[in-house]
Parts: sequence; structure tokens; C-alpha cells
Amino acid sequence: MAKQFPSITPKHDAFIRRQHVFFTASAAASGRVNVSPRETGALRILDPNAVCYLDQTGSGSETAAHLLADGRLTLMFCAFEGPPLILRLYGRGESIVRGTQAYAHLLAEHYGGLEPLGARQIVRLAIDLVQTSCGFGVPLFDYKAERDNLHRWAAARGDDGLRAYQREKNAFSMDGLPTGLVTEDEAAE
Repeated sequence: MAKQFPSITPKHDAFIRRQHVFFTASAAASGRVNVSPRETGALRILDPNAVCYLDQTGSGSETAAHLLADGRLTLMFCAFEGPPLILRLYGRGESIVRGTQAYAHLLAEHYGGLEPLGARQIVRLAIDLVQTSCGFGVPLFDYKAERDNLHRWAAARGDDGLRAYQREKNAFSMDGLPTGLVTEDEAAE
């Protein structure tokens, strides 16, 4: 049975912190809906109605484009271990681009100033609804470890290689929407 809450409760907070993965879902008014997995080590609970996660360079940036175009964002957490539960955070998201004062502030205050190579934005979600549901249909999995592939890939590219990759692959969504992560001048290079 689904239950709704206006904000993250201490019980929700503890559940979120125990998870190893969460999923983001975003969409613009038209085009494709995007769902992406994220590791919860990148997530921070800012207060009962706000969370953020540090996002690293990837093959695309649908979330940034959708937030710029529409702003709707949902984060979903599933219990793959222990008692079954699904928890969703609904609200409005914003992409806080690397190099801005807001990004530097969040990085310093919530990530100890530590920025992984390849970081490109911090996504902040202003939560307007928290919903839990049973999770009875979610299978049980044993957690093994985090993958280090993304970190090795970023290290092999270096700062200049990552910036070139972002200009090529992260300027626009697959539906042609601008992401805001790359300026028009950079995208034209």
C-alpha cells in the first residue's frame, strides 16, 4: 500500500543511506523519458525537502537537458537487501553546473571539497512529495562492490580529454535539447 509524506522522515533518511543505488527519472514535455542508475555515495540529503547528487561525465546528459526544459525529477530507491520497500522522491530539479559559485558551495559544504575527476554538475532536487510502497516485487540481490570503471576512464582521458568529450557528447540530449553543461561556443569548437 503506497503512503505519501510531505518530506523525508528520519526513517526514510536511514533507508536511503543504506541503499547502494538509486534511479533518476526525468522528461521534457515531449521526447524520450530518461531513467538512469546512480550510486548513492554521490547523494547527499540536504534537509527533509532537498537532496543533491554529484554527477560525473557519461555518454549523455538527458537529466540536465530535461531539467533545463521542464524541471520535473523523480529519484527512486529500492531495497535489494533486507525488508522490501520502494521510496520515491518527487519534485523539481536543477542542474548546478561545475565552475559556478553554487556548485563550489555545495561541493565544499556537502562533499568536503572533494571532486572526482570527470564531475560535471550537482543535481539538486527540491522535494514536494515522498512516497513509499511495498517493494514486494523487487528481487533480492547481494551487494558486491562499486565499479571503478568510470574513475579509470576519466583518469585516462584527463581534464582536457574530458572537456573535449563533454563538448562532443554532453552539449545536447538525444532529442536535441541543450543540456546547459556546455556553452554554445564550446559546443561549436
